Amino acid sequence: MSKKKNKPLVKRRAIREAVLQGLARRRRRDRLLRLAGIGAIVLGLSFLAVMLVSLVSLGQSAFWQTHIRLELRLDPERLDPQGNGSLDSLSAGDYAGVIKQALRARFPEARKRREKRELYRLVSSGAAWALRDQVVADPELLGQWRAFWLLADDEVDQWFKHGEAGGVRLSERQRHWLESLRAEGAIDTFFNWTFFRNGDSREPELAGIRGALAGSFYALLVTLALSLPLGVAAAIYLEELAPRNRWTDFIEVNINNLAAVPSIVFGLLGLAVFLNFLDLPRSASLVGGLVLTLMTLPTIIITGRAALKAVLPSIREAALGIGASRMQTVFHHVLPQALPGMLTGTIIGMAQALGETAPLLMIGMVAFIVDVPQGITDPATVLPVQIYLWADSPERAFMERTAAAILVLLLFLVLMNLVAILLRRRFEKRW
Repeated sequence: MSKKKNKPLVKRRAIREAVLQGLARRRRRDRLLRLAGIGAIVLGLSFLAVMLVSLVSLGQSAFWQTHIRLELRLDPERLDPQGNGSLDSLSAGDYAGVIKQALRARFPEARKRREKRELYRLVSSGAAWALRDQVVADPELLGQWRAFWLLADDEVDQWFKHGEAGGVRLSERQRHWLESLRAEGAIDTFFNWTFFRNGDSREPELAGIRGALAGSFYALLVTLALSLPLGVAAAIYLEELAPRNRWTDFIEVNINNLAAVPSIVFGLLGLAVFLNFLDLPRSASLVGGLVLTLMTLPTIIITGRAALKAVLPSIREAALGIGASRMQTVFHHVLPQALPGMLTGTIIGMAQALGETAPLLMIGMVAFIVDVPQGITDPATVLPVQIYLWADSPERAFMERTAAAILVLLLFLVLMNLVAILLRRRFEKRW
């Protein structure tokens, strides 16, 4: 009799212990999952912090450029050979000769030809062009003695910024001259406007990102003008108007597959269609924009359909219930509700296109182009390709300009994502 009474007690105790053990295992798994999530976030943020610190530490010096101060006599006979003060005459002046004369006067101990060549290399070849621009802008400078801050050579720039480790190609004689200038306060750094005003150059101290920024702007302009209307129209048709049959399913599956295709495949397609078949200009922003449109369209269509699908069905039913046509329902009621999501997807797709390099390499936008493009058909390059070109250059000054250009590119990407967030919050309606 006692055994029969104890059996239920033993069974309930076993059940309670089994439940408690199960709860303990579940809590242990939850803690492990939470720790794994926190660890993943910390690891990701650590990688991001290391990348940003590395880029900032390497690239911040590129925003400053070394200049040398020299006393120049702007000899009218050398700088205005025709003697009439016209633009052609002033532009034909021997400005490099005036700078060399000032260097020889500053360091008269340089007498041999080799010593003079080393002396002239302290100043960049671009210093003569900057001096010419100042004289052309103000011809009254002719005949005067003036102190000018002249652009230094890239090796001098690296030496002044980073010490002896930077100017490894400078001779002992050049270091002595530079120390003399530094002791007099005749060498200093200024904000590097050249980095934002110039196009590409073989000389690191003259290289800038203006041409790449203009090329990126025109390529993204073409991409936006084509991908936004085409992507929104395709999303509306597939989600709201297309009949549900096997052809629609086939198109949807292929659009989803296109979003996962490697970007270089779109470059090969652009090379075959736009350059070889349609014979469009090579290395032009127009072709770059067309290739980026092919790459961006699947992303915009997919995000557009998701935004349309997220609109409450009651809005469609109410519009149809009061007699609106299918098109009126879509364009007057559904599309305004889905617009924030569509704009967000478009801007994210554009930001992705801004960072692409592989498809643009296939259509020739990797060429060395100095001039700033003035339109979508001019030869151009884009910022990611410019970074790729500079990263392949052996000069140390190009390394810091590569990091600085990456910082500018990251800034643009952050701004574009910020615009996407602001647009979504501006037009978003909560129910």
